[in-house]
Amino acid sequence: MKLDTATRTGLRLAEVTLRLGDGDDTIKALDAVSLTVAPGELVAVVGPSGAGKSSLLAVAGGLTVPDEGTVTVDGDDLAAMRPAARTAYRREHIGFVFQSGNLIPALTAIDQLRLIHHLDRRRTGAPDAAALLEAVGMADKAHRRPHQLSGGERQRIGIARALIGGPSLLLADEPTAALDRARSREVVELLARETRRAGVATVMVTHDTDVLADCDRVVEMVDGTLSG
Repeated sequence: MKLDTATRTGLRLAEVTLRLGDGDDTIKALDAVSLTVAPGELVAVVGPSGAGKSSLLAVAGGLTVPDEGTVTVDGDDLAAMRPAARTAYRREHIGFVFQSGNLIPALTAIDQLRLIHHLDRRRTGAPDAAALLEAVGMADKAHRRPHQLSGGERQRIGIARALIGGPSLLLADEPTAALDRARSREVVELLARETRRAGVATVMVTHDTDVLADCDRVVEMVDGTLSG
């Protein structure tokens, strides 16, 4: 089920600056930020609200183009792509994990994954939906819908869905925000394990200090700058 990751180089942000607002109201959401995340590495980004963490994820995922600097995934420059090409690249190479799973209510767990597999143009080598559910410990819940699953189970499905296309980069936005401490640890342990198994570069934004021990590295954002 594991993809060939020999040619992956991970995520690289180099001197990235992002300005928001106009005129006197302009702020630097990101101020000359540099960050490298290797394949198979889970990096946690911590910091106060408004520090720029969401802007970092948006730029890393190709949702926002920075004003300065470069953003590359496996050597591919996201900012240099035309908007349509960047959208296609994001769908095929970048996975997203959201705060509450963000699952489609009408679909069963396995159909959540099959839908993404159907939309993904890269069929060769992508993980099988049933095998990926097995990997995240959800094979016995394959035919349940989101309302029949606990919060932790929904997050497990969300992680599996983000991995179904065999992405190079995984971006997790506060994946434990709606979970208790025990479920939070389980979800981040799973995220760390799948990051290494799949050879994906993973960035996780979190306020949850209890889960940091499962990360390979922790960096801090303050006023649009990055340290650590």
